[in-house]
Amino acid sequence: MNTPDAPTHVPWRAPRRRRRPAALAAVLAAVVLGTLGNAPTAHARTAQPEAATCPADLAGKARCYTGQDTNGAYYTMAVPTHWNGSLVVHAHGGPDLGDSSDPSRSTDDLERWAVMVDQGYAWAGSSYRRGGYGTRMAAADTDNVRRLFIDRFGRPKRTYLHGQSWGGNVAAKVAETYGRQPGAYDGTLLTSGVLGGGSRGYDYRVDLRVVYQYYCHNHPRPSEPQYPLWQGLRPDSTMTTAGLRARLQECTGYASDPADRTASQQRNLDDILAVTHIPERSLESHLRFATFTFRDIVWNRLGGRNPFGNRGVRYTGSHDDKALNAGVERFSADPTARRDLSYDSDLTGTVSMPVLTLHAIDDPTAFVEHEAAYRATLQGAGRDGNLVQTFTRETEHSALSDAEYADSIAALDSWVRSGRKPTPRSIAASCAAFDATYGSGCFYDAAFHPSPYASRVRPRPGGLGWPAMTAAQERAWSRIDGVGIAP
Repeated sequence: MNTPDAPTHVPWRAPRRRRRPAALAAVLAAVVLGTLGNAPTAHARTAQPEAATCPADLAGKARCYTGQDTNGAYYTMAVPTHWNGSLVVHAHGGPDLGDSSDPSRSTDDLERWAVMVDQGYAWAGSSYRRGGYGTRMAAADTDNVRRLFIDRFGRPKRTYLHGQSWGGNVAAKVAETYGRQPGAYDGTLLTSGVLGGGSRGYDYRVDLRVVYQYYCHNHPRPSEPQYPLWQGLRPDSTMTTAGLRARLQECTGYASDPADRTASQQRNLDDILAVTHIPERSLESHLRFATFTFRDIVWNRLGGRNPFGNRGVRYTGSHDDKALNAGVERFSADPTARRDLSYDSDLTGTVSMPVLTLHAIDDPTAFVEHEAAYRATLQGAGRDGNLVQTFTRETEHSALSDAEYADSIAALDSWVRSGRKPTPRSIAASCAAFDATYGSGCFYDAAFHPSPYASRVRPRPGGLGWPAMTAAQERAWSRIDGVGIAP
């Protein structure tokens, strides 16, 4: 649900850079923080969690609780019977689409990350106050669930952030934004993280959207109302995910056995995959994001402004690159939209706590090169000494080995408590002890280093560069009257 204090369709625009009288600035800050509701307040933390049934894997091992904060975000908490005194605050991925918070999201995530509770950590996760894009909104709701946990159970000995997929972006933003508060967080674990930031982290999906339309001509069809492809989908379209899958199948036969595809379908599929570097098994999910989530970003969060561009990008790998580059749709980003998306989701690297990452080398959804982008961000801020990155030979995005997750949170905890920074090799070596419990395998490749982000995703000529917003700019903007794109 959404409260009157949290409108969902009012676009946030960066404030103009001008001086304001102190009294007016105070009024504007109060209006923004109160009306948009992206910053947690004491009032937003008053809802008390109520006892709930734990997931089956935690039956008899923990006490579980659910609730809804006054911003409308549902949440779930778990406290182990043998609690080690530390808390894991979880940021979920997505973003899921919808106008309201989904109460099942946080309970499902607790079941999925039961290994954390099984290892003795309390757990708290927010479903966020609504679906749709908004990294700062999700970060505020994530920090708010930490505060709610403290209100109910007292301050933990140590508090760790965990972010999965897009939740990795959210958790990294929490670490930068709220981690400056003394005693708030002690360390961060990012698994399969989307860490390239919104201003360039979705460029390969921009490329997919235009390359797909060049070959398929059915999204939209010539007989349908036309719109620029950076919109993802026109705002009044009634297309469903099933309808999108049908069009993808019509053009490429992606769901059919290769022997059952027409020659035209196979060539279309081959060209789309070769040009975009997207794995065949995740093609549909990436096109879905480039359709429905792009529409959410453009229309619900940026007031119809375009944050994406591909002008000047040269596409290669097809059977006829000259024709492709001559015929593909081109557009340039609105600088104000790109700036606002950057403010909402790009990272500055200004983290003052240990950060450990875990990523499958063959992740089909959040390419492993996101890790190279994140390391470059921390290097630019002079904080890469706070970062340890680990990689596995797995081929999944959302479900890596439980033994590795247990190993990762233990390695982070040991790093925080002892001050001794682990290495990828030492973390790989310690996994066997956890695999004796979980039997899910240890697949670390301690020697792996990802290639630069630009080796996987074509950079945009004349773009904002990296990082898109410097730490000094981030601090300056945070003192003005904006807290993120439309909440």
